[in-house]
Amino acid sequence: MAQVHALLLTSEDALSTDEIMEQLSISRGGANSNLRELMVWNLIYKTSFPGDRKEFFVAEKDMWEVAKRITRERKRREIEPLMHHLVRLKTIDEKNVAADNFKGIVTDIERLVGRMDKASETLMKMEENAFFGSFLRLLK
Repeated sequence: MAQVHALLLTSEDALSTDEIMEQLSISRGGANSNLRELMVWNLIYKTSFPGDRKEFFVAEKDMWEVAKRITRERKRREIEPLMHHLVRLKTIDEKNVAADNFKGIVTDIERLVGRMDKASETLMKMEENAFFGSFLRLLK
């Protein structure tokens, strides 16, 4: 999927599935599944040209927007399910030292993941200039 995305990012023109298959030496099934997934991630768009029945694809070129979209999708696919499982893991009823240690570790992981979640939320809401301005102030 990363190869297809990189090809579309670096291409000046929209590419058809056939062109993607040819340039990356991949099968039609591989190209189609990767293109569908990239559209789910909202990283590429379909387009068409008058008189041509083929579908063409173009990538979002604004890297800040790409970063925000990837962050949003990874949050949905990875962070949110992890938070759900961590809450469930803390409900262990056993009363022993091992269970208490386990709950402590899960709580620490939950706290870290929560901070990562808040940071990703902040990133997705910020504009590029504000983010880098804040980042540079932290480095001073």
